Amino acid sequence: MPLPRYMGNGLLVCALILAAQILVCAPAAYALAKLKFWGRDFIFAMVLVGLLLPHQVLSLPLFILCYKLDILNTYLALVIPYVVSPFGIFLFRQFFKKIPNDIVHAARLDGLSELAIVWKIMVPMALPAVIAFSIFSVVAHWNDLFWPLIAVRDGNLMPAPLGIMAFKNEEAGNDYGPLMAASTLVVAPLLIAFLAAQKWFVEGMTGGSVK
Repeated sequence: MPLPRYMGNGLLVCALILAAQILVCAPAAYALAKLKFWGRDFIFAMVLVGLLLPHQVLSLPLFILCYKLDILNTYLALVIPYVVSPFGIFLFRQFFKKIPNDIVHAARLDGLSELAIVWKIMVPMALPAVIAFSIFSVVAHWNDLFWPLIAVRDGNLMPAPLGIMAFKNEEAGNDYGPLMAASTLVVAPLLIAFLAAQKWFVEGMTGGSVK
């Protein structure tokens, strides 16, 4: 079984999901933290509701959506359902609220647009939160088996957990030695990444905490 191919698929999918989530979550969190508009509190309440819903609850409507868009058994089917992350919006909002409003007002006086403020000021200042969220996102989607099992059938598109399942069925069977070796290879990148970013991870989680 092509285990490196499965790990490459997992890396590609995690990178696409993370990039899309930051592109969506950062502006949304900025709007909820620094802008005043009608319905802001209601939208934030919906974000909190989204935190309470297990992703499995949405699997059927997401499957129907992917079927209607004709993207099943593609990389897009593995990415689209995770583009909006309620946890990411919540985490970035809490961090953005700690940034003084005077900085935002000064940026507006300098002629920056709201989107420019997000990407040139807010996101760089919230780098620990971005790193902490990145770790959460990559770990969650690297280990995800439920949705890939529904969305893809092509062996060339399988991410690592689904590939290990196919590896067990096709080659290893009940031989736990090869299974443990494959599992170790899949888990090792996550351990290395976490140890490398541990300092920023802790700072990001505590810096945006609710007081």
